[in-house]
Amino acid sequence: MAVNTLKVDSRLQLVFSTGTDEDGNMILKRKSFNNIKTEATDEQLHEVSIALSPLQQHILVDIARDDRSVLTES
Repeated sequence: MAVNTLKVDSRLQLVFSTGTDEDGNMILKRKSFNNIKTEATDEQLHEVSIALSPLQQHILVDIARDDRSVLTES
């Protein structure tokens, strides 16, 4: 049985360091951008994230892409 995948939704998440807690652990905040074009490449999303970084108040520490796909039999 062959299974096809169809990417139906993408989300870009930027993770920022907002400081440290009393134990010295980094406090992280996420900024999500929904409805990203599913055709966008990882390189394009990385470039956009780097371009948005200086506009933010906190330091960018991670970039993540979250894709959702539908699996169908062929």
